[in-house]
Amino acid sequence: MWSYFLKRLLLMVPTLLGVLLVTFVVIQFVPGGPVDQYLAETRAGLGHGAEGGMAYRGGQGVDPKRLEQIKALYGFDKPAHERFVQMLLQFARFDLGQSFFQNKPVAQLIADKLPVSMSLGLWTFVISYAVAVPLGIAKAVRAGSRFDIVTSILVLVAYAIPGFVLGVALLVVFGGQLQWFPLRGLVSDHWDELSWGARIVDYLWHITLPVLSMVLGSFAVTTMLTKNAVLEEIRKQYVLVARAKGLDERRILWKHVLRNALIPIVTGFPAAFVGAFFTGSLLIETLFSLDGLGLLSYESVIRRDYPVVLGTLYLFTLIGLLTKLVSDLCYVWVDPRVKFD
Repeated sequence: MWSYFLKRLLLMVPTLLGVLLVTFVVIQFVPGGPVDQYLAETRAGLGHGAEGGMAYRGGQGVDPKRLEQIKALYGFDKPAHERFVQMLLQFARFDLGQSFFQNKPVAQLIADKLPVSMSLGLWTFVISYAVAVPLGIAKAVRAGSRFDIVTSILVLVAYAIPGFVLGVALLVVFGGQLQWFPLRGLVSDHWDELSWGARIVDYLWHITLPVLSMVLGSFAVTTMLTKNAVLEEIRKQYVLVARAKGLDERRILWKHVLRNALIPIVTGFPAAFVGAFFTGSLLIETLFSLDGLGLLSYESVIRRDYPVVLGTLYLFTLIGLLTKLVSDLCYVWVDPRVKFD
């Protein structure tokens, strides 16, 4: 196992390099880089026209010296390969760089936006697993019954509805017409003035609709996976032998069947749990005016804020690779019969 663990750690290095290299190369061919963005914002800020006496003359061309200063400001005065090596050395020290347009470290931006995405991700994760696993077990035990058919239809319908469409419907009905829930934000404007109990209620009041928009479609896969895994175990010969010995059905289900059936669920648990911390849904966050990682990623791409794009990509890819490794190691922990060789 240790040789496998070391091999996987070593393979992470070329994987990270490949992801960063491909993204960096694509970025070089994307029009409208940071320099162009800066010049466009300068024109917008100074272009008041003749009435204001602040007409911007850069439309006739930018001073070459000034242009070189702007390129040096963003580090574009160096060749691409030098900038890529410099970025790798910077990432090796776990320095994610500085945002071009927000004038903050990328790590600080992620830390500022993380609570919003964590709120969405963790609640979605907890509710999904709390509902999906028991529901999948119940469907497997009652396979073919009316309960199984009705719940399958409901689960698949919920899975087929896009989260943002459901979010719009929830906002219109419960936020607009009935006015049961707020339309925007994670907490109220006067949240700091509330007591601790009132803060908790206010937070749950705001987070209900966004979480519902994300959770209804997310537990369908886990539900059906749990049901199929339990059904597969129930049909195996050792279950027939246990029944022939006179063991109670409840004991067979909870002690023998679930121990084997939940292996794919348990092994996927670390990835889902860690992913919940970094879940950023652009559409849901935009719809409910939540300033999280999804919105940060979108804005950084639109504004060509390359340090934020590459810094977050590096961090999330590294976390994803480590989580996959932990998930593989969980197979041995759950099922000792698994051998890495």
